[in-house]
Amino acid sequence: MNTFTRYTLFLLLSAAIFSCSRKKDTFINRNYHAITSEYNTLYNGQLAFEQGREEINQNYADNYWDILPIERLDVDDKILLPDSIRNQNFGIAEEKAVKAIQKHSMQISGKERNPQMDEAYLLLGKSRYFDQRFIPALDAFNYILYRYPASDNINHARIWREKTNVRIGNEKLAIKNLKKILDSDRLKEQDLADASASLAQAYINLNQIDSAVAPLYNAADFTDINAEKSRYFYILGQLHNRLGETSTANAAFDEVIDLHRKSPRIYYVNAYVQKARNFDFNSGNNQYLLDLLTELEQDRENRPYLDKIYFQLGEYYNRLDSTDLALEYYNKSLRSPSSDIFLKSVNYEILAKINFDRARYQDAGKYYDSTLTYMSPNLLEYRTIKKKRTNLDDVIKYEQIAEETDSILRLAGLPDEERLAYFTTYTDDLRAKALKDIEEGQLPVYTASIGSQNNFPSAGAPPAGQGNSFYFYNPLRISRGAQEFLRVWGSRELKDNWRWGSNALNQSSVNAQETLMDINLDNDPLYDPMTYVNQIPGEQSVLDSLATQRNLAYFQLGVIYNENYKEYDLAAERLEFLLENDPQERLILPAKYNLYNIYAAQGRIQDQERIKNDILQNYSDSRYAAFIRNPESIQRDENSPEVLYNALYKKYEAQDYQEVIDKSNEYVSRFTGDPIVPKFELLKARAAARLMGVNAYEQALNYVAFTYPQTSEGKKAQDIINTSIPELKALEFTKDSLQSNFKLVYPVENPVGGEAEELKETIEKALSELNYNKQTVSIDVYDVEQTFVVVHGLSDKSRSLGFQELLKKNKKYKIDREAFVMSAENYRIVQIKKTLRSFMDNY
Repeated sequence: MNTFTRYTLFLLLSAAIFSCSRKKDTFINRNYHAITSEYNTLYNGQLAFEQGREEINQNYADNYWDILPIERLDVDDKILLPDSIRNQNFGIAEEKAVKAIQKHSMQISGKERNPQMDEAYLLLGKSRYFDQRFIPALDAFNYILYRYPASDNINHARIWREKTNVRIGNEKLAIKNLKKILDSDRLKEQDLADASASLAQAYINLNQIDSAVAPLYNAADFTDINAEKSRYFYILGQLHNRLGETSTANAAFDEVIDLHRKSPRIYYVNAYVQKARNFDFNSGNNQYLLDLLTELEQDRENRPYLDKIYFQLGEYYNRLDSTDLALEYYNKSLRSPSSDIFLKSVNYEILAKINFDRARYQDAGKYYDSTLTYMSPNLLEYRTIKKKRTNLDDVIKYEQIAEETDSILRLAGLPDEERLAYFTTYTDDLRAKALKDIEEGQLPVYTASIGSQNNFPSAGAPPAGQGNSFYFYNPLRISRGAQEFLRVWGSRELKDNWRWGSNALNQSSVNAQETLMDINLDNDPLYDPMTYVNQIPGEQSVLDSLATQRNLAYFQLGVIYNENYKEYDLAAERLEFLLENDPQERLILPAKYNLYNIYAAQGRIQDQERIKNDILQNYSDSRYAAFIRNPESIQRDENSPEVLYNALYKKYEAQDYQEVIDKSNEYVSRFTGDPIVPKFELLKARAAARLMGVNAYEQALNYVAFTYPQTSEGKKAQDIINTSIPELKALEFTKDSLQSNFKLVYPVENPVGGEAEELKETIEKALSELNYNKQTVSIDVYDVEQTFVVVHGLSDKSRSLGFQELLKKNKKYKIDREAFVMSAENYRIVQIKKTLRSFMDNY
């Protein structure tokens, strides 16, 4: 063994013996702790940190419809429990950094002797930063700046501190400090890139887009990481687009395209898509854009991004008014695998708009539903689309009623032979589809049973009154359940522990094709035409009810298409159909008057004159005839629904509740189809509440909510049912000894005439003469039989009884009639629930 070897072994042995000490500032101790922390603890921590960063980059979903953030980090609002972490890798990295500090820090005489400790604190801060604990991260970066001013990592710490300031909303402070950092002449190129990118993000957060451009160009120029370079140039293109600088934006996107395979493919494809959006269709070179998009579509490398390419092709044809081709590509975009949720919502919204413009309102409603499914409720656009969808509720509702009732009535009107032939054709088509599925080795979705091997129950007739709600009485649900079972489990023997893999039937024991061929379609009621024939109603009362529903639906559709959408052709078609199909008398005149206005809007002068003469001759005394003779009379018509409603509301305020109910019924019948009808119904519900109590109120509200669900009155009624009614029903009487506000109540039998008013005037006179200045008197309707004259504002029960005695004994007033005292709260409950008898019996 030579001298060098012996000396090396001696040093290693000495390090092993004395390395535990962090209090002695020796060469061996310093190097032992530096090497151990760098190549053991910090190395493993750095590996975990990089794995965490990679996981964030893979899981982060960029929204290319908005300006991309400089750095991928999805900050959430979750509040974690103490010692909890969002990402296991960052937790490990932080743990390793803390371990390095605890076991290898050499703070001696106020100075750190281990040169790796600044690396440990930097790793600690970065781990906390990506774990979204920004304040603790800021502490770690500030500690480096305070304790290690001569560190090689000082610029890293300064940049990371400002990145953290940007995250916590201190953009102005970050901008100030980042400018100082960038003025330094000791920055490496990557540090310049990082600092410039952070400065750009701060400006973007403050919506100072023009100020963000220059630092982001610097970041793109100085970074050596191609993924960062392509992202920065892509964001620059977005910023220039936001500033309206299309040519400069395209130049930035060209920088991304020039990197080609050096950058992630997603930036490459989206750069082309953005350039396509910026294309000037007035340039006369539209074929160039089509060739470019077609080339992108045909490139195999772009298959994961076909959703974006197909969408842009749809936009191309839509701009050229080739709507059918545009629809084809929008649907292709939807069918393509995609993680871009916003793109799906945009596709559905465009399809909804196209169908709306084509007056296909039912299809438009479905597409709007899908749009809302893929859109965040926090967006302003969500509320706009929600409102559009809500406005279609009435159209969809009445179109469905019209379609269903029309179909049933048409089938009911067919001779028995034609009806049977119709359903025979229908069931033959179902059978052919089922047989085709069987031949292809698939379980037909329409099949109710799949043979004896799997022993699924066959569909039987449902018991009376149950309909098809029970699973085994619904053939379609049985079929789908059976198909799902085969898809998940395959063929299984009927025995215990059938889930075990050993029980799966192999090809040698049971052939799946043979199992499918055992399906017996002859016994399935779905393929029997009589199943459907027997469901067609034959009773005249049922058919009359369906005809009434259909006619009302057609009337409502005519009014909606006319007034809401100005679709005069559709409106005229619906109302003309109504008048040809024996409508109810109350619908005829409003339908004709609406047609009179529609024909005027269409320019159909002869039809307008014909229907005008019809109204003037046959309905000369109606208000519609008056409107035709003098259109200005609409503004001052004393019998208009609005005027009558206002007058009736004043009756409600005057407590004439029975008259409000009676008149509301009259006006609802008179103004059928008018938008004001739900207002009359809701006013009637309120009057019923005041006269008959909370149960009658709930019943009336249920009618409004069910009959007019799309109107504001229907929605308000439903809201009251859900929130206020349960609270009102839960009210219970309280002991008067706990109350401080009482009422003296004088019951008066109805009809009251002037008796109640006279009593009220006498009590008011007494209050004035006896200086009861804080008390008031009112006349309150209780129910159909009784009205109350009530003295309000009495402080306790004995004072109330004393005042009653005073009114009774005083010769000037002599109010010698029955009265009772109750607390204000109990009086409120009595009026709401109409439970006076219960209160008198128990309290």
